[in-house]
Amino acid sequence: MKKLSLMMMFMLSAWMFQACNNATKNDSKESADSTNAVKDSTTSGATGIAVDSVDAKFATSAANAGLAEVAVGKVAEQKAVNQQVKAFAAMMVKDHSKANDELTAIAKTKNITLPTEPGEDKQKELADLSAKSATDFDKAYVNAMVDGHKKAVALFEDGSKNCKNPELKAFATNTLPTIKGHLAEIETIKKGMK
Repeated sequence: MKKLSLMMMFMLSAWMFQACNNATKNDSKESADSTNAVKDSTTSGATGIAVDSVDAKFATSAANAGLAEVAVGKVAEQKAVNQQVKAFAAMMVKDHSKANDELTAIAKTKNITLPTEPGEDKQKELADLSAKSATDFDKAYVNAMVDGHKKAVALFEDGSKNCKNPELKAFATNTLPTIKGHLAEIETIKKGMK
């Protein structure tokens, strides 16, 4: 009986250790999405507290992308060799920081939880990009910015059409021209690097 008790305590300790270990690997974006799902006003339960799932999904995705743009932009400001790339990176930090602040203010008033740092996928992209040599960095950064801004344009076009909250819809609509401008500029930089 004593051996059985010791074995059970060992198994329980191992399980608790594993659970705690998994908790530290929490993805900020996934955590925000989970929190917002509980707040979803479309749920039939009593937990819904006026957060629409479409609005929350747009806000967390936009925040995740914006946080990543700022983080990668700061690395590019330091690591890029091409002066146009450095200038573009500085613009990313400035413009996306401003948009992130606007989105955070709206989210607070609408009870939407946003990620506090880029999600794991974006952090991996940042690590991969940071590991590039100086000669390879500029090209990899420019390619990442073209791809990222194409996705951002699609996200914000969708938000400007489908967000239910008027403030979020206006944010998406008003931010979209800036993102399209970023895309046009980075595509021009890319053509000039060939």
